[in-house]
Amino acid sequence: MHNRRARAGWLAGILTTTLAAGVLTSATAHAVANASVASGDYAFTAKLDIGDGKRSCSGALVDKQWLLTAASCFAADPAKASQVAEGKPAWPTTATVGRTDLTGSDGSEVQVEELVPYQGRDLVMAKLAKPVTGVTPVTIGATAPVAGEQLKVAGFGRTTTAWVPTKLRASSFTVGTVQDGTLGITGKNTAVCKGDTGGPALREAGGRLELVGINSTSWQGGCFGTDPAETRTDAVDARVDDLNDWVSKVRYRGVFPNAPWGKATHFASGYFTGGSAGGTRHMDLIVRWTDAEMTLYQGGDDKDAKHPFVAEYRLAAPNTPKKKSTWDYARQITGASFGDGSDGLVVRWVDGEVTQYTHVDKNGFHGEKMLAKSADWTKATQITAGRYTANAQRDDLLVVWNDGRVTLHPDLDSNGVKPAAQKVLAKANSTWPHATQITSGEFTGKKTADLLVRWSDGEATIYPGVDTAGFHGEVQLRPAKSPWTGATVVGAGAFVANERPNDVIVRWADQSLGIYPGVDAQGTHGEIKLVG
Repeated sequence: MHNRRARAGWLAGILTTTLAAGVLTSATAHAVANASVASGDYAFTAKLDIGDGKRSCSGALVDKQWLLTAASCFAADPAKASQVAEGKPAWPTTATVGRTDLTGSDGSEVQVEELVPYQGRDLVMAKLAKPVTGVTPVTIGATAPVAGEQLKVAGFGRTTTAWVPTKLRASSFTVGTVQDGTLGITGKNTAVCKGDTGGPALREAGGRLELVGINSTSWQGGCFGTDPAETRTDAVDARVDDLNDWVSKVRYRGVFPNAPWGKATHFASGYFTGGSAGGTRHMDLIVRWTDAEMTLYQGGDDKDAKHPFVAEYRLAAPNTPKKKSTWDYARQITGASFGDGSDGLVVRWVDGEVTQYTHVDKNGFHGEKMLAKSADWTKATQITAGRYTANAQRDDLLVVWNDGRVTLHPDLDSNGVKPAAQKVLAKANSTWPHATQITSGEFTGKKTADLLVRWSDGEATIYPGVDTAGFHGEVQLRPAKSPWTGATVVGAGAFVANERPNDVIVRWADQSLGIYPGVDAQGTHGEIKLVG
């Protein structure tokens, strides 16, 4: 819609408010916000003062502590590039939120302390120094706009007659084109003006507002200071309707490290909130804590190893002075698949009962089934479920016993843990009682899963392609007396990408949390600290 030269020329002046005032001799259009909104309407729309008056933009509050706005607002030269570096803004930036009339005193004025851009679009998440109160963030839409759809566009930009307006305004625009990452919109006697950049494009449906776009570029026909000969009211917005997962990940990244990771006692991985090995959604992580609370961390859908999880859900409440949680009696847990297309959990309880939860999701545990109730199972020191047979599911259970025996229980869903079906991989011995942490994973590309073991002396090894015939060699990842003596809780899964080799996540004795992406027979290839 715009030729490259014209767009670049417009961008060169899109944000500055320090130009000499021009005089409009005629106007064929009103500004985006020609009609001021009623007090309190669109209160999630923010006014951004960048560089103490150097630039002015708008934005949309999508979380109590995060705004979505245009990356070009913060670029050194928007005419050359709209992308900005992640981190602290180059210029001090103040966001005013919840104040639709800037001459008032309601709402909040908060500094922007961090920028997280979305590569390839004129979009950035801006973190506020503190959460905003008294303002409900706008919901991000989940479906793309369609040609002909009417949207409401809001902003604090110029009007037909005002250079620096003091009131939030909004006008209707019609969607013309929907492309990968952008929307083309057109106003009828209205335009997106300077200062509206970063403001929200909203869908009104069923009495609700949904954010579907962020103002990026415009011809500004009829805006104060624009050549009167310019009559075009077309604009381009950056789409956000397809970025819910990214927004969730960014706003969650500050929450994840605040969990008390030094109190995590067990990990279990699986596709509990959706996704599969062939999809884009990565594995989730269930964590049991010392107070018996159970938390589900939802996996992301990109390959950002520094931020593999995008949300959390409480599956079970912690102990209270009056009541202990059922999960206080859990001694081992492992994620497993049971052939129905969803993942579940196997639990060994303190009294020797072994339970299968056929399906686990963000709402809790479903399809409970007792696999065993025997005092003998109190002697099981470690359990992990893996793909150890020809069955493509992860529902074979490998168990280490206190006398050093290692047993494999194939196809839990069909056989349970009946003694007649189990395979003995190692007889009683003096070595396996030193297996302090075990986890199943796909590390070496064998036909069946591998077993990772952290030993009591700090050695870490992989047993490649474990199957009903036993162990087939051993690969050392860490020698004895290595720092892995402090690997207190170890888990494995496809947390960074849905491909092999898998990743290993470790909660350390010093309460830090790290992830090793793509562990294989050649080693762990470096840790990325998630916490600490």
